[in-house]
Amino acid sequence: MSVVDLSKQVALGIDIGGTNTKFGLVNHRGQILTKGSIPTDQYSTPEAFVDALHEQIQPMIEEYCESGIEGIGVGAPNANYYRGTIELAPNLPWKGVIQFANLITAKFGQPCKMTNDANAAALGEMMYGAARGMKDFIMITLGTGVGSGIVSGGHLIYGSDGFAGELGHTIVKPGGRKHWSTGSEGSLESYASATGIAITAKKMRAEFPDSMLNQYPEEIINSKTVHECALKQDPVAIEVFRYTGQKLGEALANFVMFSSPEAILLFGGVIKAGDFILKPAKLHMERNLLPIFRNKVRLVFSELDEADAAILGASALVWEK
Repeated sequence: MSVVDLSKQVALGIDIGGTNTKFGLVNHRGQILTKGSIPTDQYSTPEAFVDALHEQIQPMIEEYCESGIEGIGVGAPNANYYRGTIELAPNLPWKGVIQFANLITAKFGQPCKMTNDANAAALGEMMYGAARGMKDFIMITLGTGVGSGIVSGGHLIYGSDGFAGELGHTIVKPGGRKHWSTGSEGSLESYASATGIAITAKKMRAEFPDSMLNQYPEEIINSKTVHECALKQDPVAIEVFRYTGQKLGEALANFVMFSSPEAILLFGGVIKAGDFILKPAKLHMERNLLPIFRNKVRLVFSELDEADAAILGASALVWEK
């Protein structure tokens, strides 16, 4: 029986964002051999977009992969794992239901798996990051929005239609803040995303004229400027993160009681706030748990480099059994 050198096996990971699409060739160890990007929004049809991807990626495959690639993984908004489609994605230039995996396979001659970006991040964390060896965990991505991937028994939960796990759109404050896109009232994303933090900060600084946050023009108030003020011990900025952490923690308590994970992994730009958000999140998670769940679930920051996580996550789809 011949021995297979896994380090020579390479997967192609593609992460499709509303503005840019990143891609890279990744080996079994999670090393990105080479990577690149193209603008997503400059192609009027998905066919033209796939042609442009192939034009950029095929020379990379020929240079770095003697035996070709093992497969292709794609992370994309509103991607359906079961059908290989992108369905009604509001931030992409192509509307309707797109048979994207079929387009990729036809062009590259390789099998293609797809999932949404948060699920891809969970897979990447399980294969290459802080969730190595874990069978039950929840990945929460805290960026412009709030995404999630739920792993139970070593497998991502996709649900009956491929769209399970939209924890960012669960309601944490009934009748609360109206979401800028969905119109729902009181969703987690409305409070715990970078967008939600900016909204909270603008409201709170208006009530406290002495806050450092009032030194900034309204248009540049974001989670980064709030963090800068919190580091300077501005009490209003600290309260913005405390309130955000409270809303996040209350939601995490519900998620823990739903799937009893070993850990909850936090990923994305918002976690740069560190303990300003982590401590209140942990406090309010524990406070709202039943006794049988308390002090069992760790809150862990991602170990993946933010710039490369999407590529790694997408590539992990190829190795998923």
